[in-house]
Amino acid sequence: MMKVGFIGWRGMVGSVLMERMRAESDFNAISPVFFSTSAVGGEAPYVGKDVGVLQDAYECKLLASLDCIVTTQGSDYTKEVLPKLRSAGWNGYWLDASSGLRMDDDAIIVLDPINRQLIEQGLSSGIKNYVGGNCTVSLMLLGLDGLFKADLIEWISSMTYQAASGAGANNIRELLKQSGALYAAAKDLLDDKNASILDIDYRVTQELHSANFPQQYFGAPLAGSVIPWIDAGLENGQTKEEWKGGVEANKILGYTPDTVKVDGTCVRVGVLRSHSQALTIKLKRSDLSLAEIEQIIAKANPWVKFVANNKADTLRELTPASVSGTLDIAVRRLKSLKFGPEYISLFTVGDQLLWGAAEPLRRMLNILVEKHA
Repeated sequence: MMKVGFIGWRGMVGSVLMERMRAESDFNAISPVFFSTSAVGGEAPYVGKDVGVLQDAYECKLLASLDCIVTTQGSDYTKEVLPKLRSAGWNGYWLDASSGLRMDDDAIIVLDPINRQLIEQGLSSGIKNYVGGNCTVSLMLLGLDGLFKADLIEWISSMTYQAASGAGANNIRELLKQSGALYAAAKDLLDDKNASILDIDYRVTQELHSANFPQQYFGAPLAGSVIPWIDAGLENGQTKEEWKGGVEANKILGYTPDTVKVDGTCVRVGVLRSHSQALTIKLKRSDLSLAEIEQIIAKANPWVKFVANNKADTLRELTPASVSGTLDIAVRRLKSLKFGPEYISLFTVGDQLLWGAAEPLRRMLNILVEKHA
């Protein structure tokens, strides 16, 4: 039975990973050891079996006794610990949700419904580092799986609408605090049926501009607003989040860089969970009908949920609220564009904490367990 260590299991992605592993009884097939960076000796999570107490996440001797380490602790932890383990001769598997290793030559970005063959090649050739991809990239690839398999995509322009939870637990709390502050600022007027809507708007606007408005983590209001900037800026005008779209998509697919060009604008919106994307796509063919394109997308994998192209179904099924907590990748608003028959657009939404983060790592661990059996 594989001995597997878990670091960062209390965080946003780690908690979702634990939830999924318990739901799928994954812990029955491994011998888990739980680590902490701050509560060594504390109580480990309940996983259906006795796993002892929390171990020191920086104790390399104990870490080196493991067959596999699964970390959702972040890139700083990876940069500090993994080189020490490798230099000491540890040859175990490192599964990582953070971005630090993604573009390394000795790491594979895992999304097995898309690149299982690439994963198998990596295992056969002795690669030991397997990392989760950028959440919006993973969701996009799953939603467009059929078009990629048919080699139909020339380029993609993505406009993302990314949830607060993508920035972390503190950001979720801050969004809710911001929403509460806006409501409190106008509550008495909202309760007054005769109050002017302009007076309500003025109160809310004043609160948004207030020096006391909570924005420690976002650096700006998100409730009642949007933030069209995610991650660090690059010299070419992109943010790093936008850069990841092209480089990670091509690496996951096993393509050389820029085989499929992916670019766009990433925007943080006042949503708690699940990322949305409006995609403009240039196809390599101009002779496909929308009905044919629909079939290609809808039948690609079990998780694509093709939503009927009408208002009622769109409002009910093609929103962050409708897919949060599920493995569904909702897709539709599919239409041809006036630029030409090879141009289409569509809208897709999925839970970035599941398929965008925890689920690829969970499934990769299961692949390793099967190999180890």
